Amino acid sequence: MPVSLDLLRSFLAVYRTGSITAAAHTLGLSQPAVTAQVKALEAALDRPLFDRLPRGVAPTAAADELARRVAGPLDALDAVAGPGLPTEQAVHLGGPAEFLSEHVVPMLAPLVASGLRLRTTLGLADDLLADLAAGRLDLVISTIRPRHRGVQAEPLYDEEFVLVATPAVAALGVAGAPLVAYGEELPIVRRYWRTVFGRRPVMTAQVVIPDLRGVLNAVLAGMGWSVLPAYLCRTHLAAGTLVPLAEPELPPINTGYLAVRRGGPAGPAVARVYTHLLEAFRAAPAF
Repeated sequence: MPVSLDLLRSFLAVYRTGSITAAAHTLGLSQPAVTAQVKALEAALDRPLFDRLPRGVAPTAAADELARRVAGPLDALDAVAGPGLPTEQAVHLGGPAEFLSEHVVPMLAPLVASGLRLRTTLGLADDLLADLAAGRLDLVISTIRPRHRGVQAEPLYDEEFVLVATPAVAALGVAGAPLVAYGEELPIVRRYWRTVFGRRPVMTAQVVIPDLRGVLNAVLAGMGWSVLPAYLCRTHLAAGTLVPLAEPELPPINTGYLAVRRGGPAGPAVARVYTHLLEAFRAAPAF
């Protein structure tokens, strides 16, 4: 029995987002319309494609097989049709404010020059991954390994962390100077302390700034010490305006990931950004 492309597109959107609601948002359709199309496809194939869950849906083995068969051809068809459309769908990319601004956005300049429409969302990894799973974002640069249902990820980069202060603050030592932190829970400092010193930090932050660029500026102003990604403070270390307070043989490293909804990038524009970022980061120096 012939199956329409509209049914297959709706199926693939649900498969990739893990949610009828998110798929409807992605497709620009109503939720009842997407539900009806999925049911029609299940009836045409005479097999269930999704198990309904309290939140979202889970694909059956039949859905996994169907997605493998139709994802490539449908994306290729959209790629052929895409250039003839007046505007290409914008790619919604999420990530940490500092890293996205410093590294990721400049990497996308060639794609923007060729017509890419880009929208960015800045925030914390857990929130961004939830938005990705719900279909509100297409791609996420995540500083944690994604464990959300319906999300898959590739390791993208490793970033080193450095314990730093100005020379004047360094003379006071960690115990004698204030801590400037990214968050109340000291996520970066805690990871550094466990890796380098083998224990949890017992100090509390005197200054909390939820933007690493703000933390850097506070440290440069002499407010205290902090743990920062090497890419943010490398030039200041080279100039001597910041100094390391510890120089471990193996500095702490955090892996960043490029996350996408299960089934791969949704559409040719997202696929181009996904592939471009993977290739650009593989060619980039360490952070």
